[in-house]
Amino acid sequence: MDTRFQALVVEKNQDQTFQRSIKERAIDDLPPGELLVRVRYSSLNYKDALSATGHPGVTRGFPHTPGIDAAGEVVSASDGSFAPGAPVIVTGYDLGMETDGGYAQYIRIPSAWAVPLPEGLTLRESMVLGTAGFTAALSVLKLVQAGVRPDQGDVLVTGATGGVGSVAVSILARAGYRVVAATGKTAEESFLYDLGATEVLPREQVTAGGERPLLKERWAGVVDVAGGPTLAAALKATRYGGCVTCCGMVAAPELPLNVYPFILRGVSLLGIDSVQCPAPLRREVWGKLAGEWKPPKLEELTSEVDLNDLEREIQAILKGAVRGRVVVRLP
Repeated sequence: MDTRFQALVVEKNQDQTFQRSIKERAIDDLPPGELLVRVRYSSLNYKDALSATGHPGVTRGFPHTPGIDAAGEVVSASDGSFAPGAPVIVTGYDLGMETDGGYAQYIRIPSAWAVPLPEGLTLRESMVLGTAGFTAALSVLKLVQAGVRPDQGDVLVTGATGGVGSVAVSILARAGYRVVAATGKTAEESFLYDLGATEVLPREQVTAGGERPLLKERWAGVVDVAGGPTLAAALKATRYGGCVTCCGMVAAPELPLNVYPFILRGVSLLGIDSVQCPAPLRREVWGKLAGEWKPPKLEELTSEVDLNDLEREIQAILKGAVRGRVVVRLP
């Protein structure tokens, strides 16, 4: 198949620097896989920015096309898993890491990576959510399954203006929880209140006193994207029998913590992984995002760019300057 298309390509220079440019590629250049998808939308995640700037913990093989999210229509499925024209969502697995990803008009992948677009979501809406929204919903699902109920008290969301945090605030508020949003961007308070937060705290207030063995009990549950001292302080302030989910490390990968929250208060710490999440659970979470947990103000979470504007947004997300979600349009 000699169809040619546009893609963002990251190349490694001889001096070990990296450059990004939009190039024409051919479908025959794509990696093997049963499913060929015409991508309509992707989204920007922190991991995408790391891949685009050559971070070896994400991508080692270059030239490469980043984009860990993609939504579009099936062109062909050699194993018969999807009908041509079927709308699908692809997130996680190796997409955009070592496998060429969603910042291109076409991707070719194993068919097991794709999820049918559930009724209630458009392709664009699915990428407003993307991996960040999926991770947020998976975190909330784990809290619910652990028995955290709206009548048990405040639920803390850290990094609340980011992709995962902002969607988590919206989902929790819609589900009836009293949400406390923690952020380092105090100028964004109105944004968080509009999403449904009941209270907004500066992140320093969450970590205050974090050097102590335990803190006063406050949180019935926590969705943490920060890791490090923020996660440690949140665990120390979680109520007896409460639950904390962990899905990020923007503050630090290390966890400076003792065992007291676990053995004196029965607190649970649950790790959230959206990359290798099993297909049945993946479909369940996307179904909730298309239905009862669909954020009512998706557009308020979103800005939209095309490949030509993506460089600016990559630099912004590396500086922590992106609010909500960035959708990438691939006409």
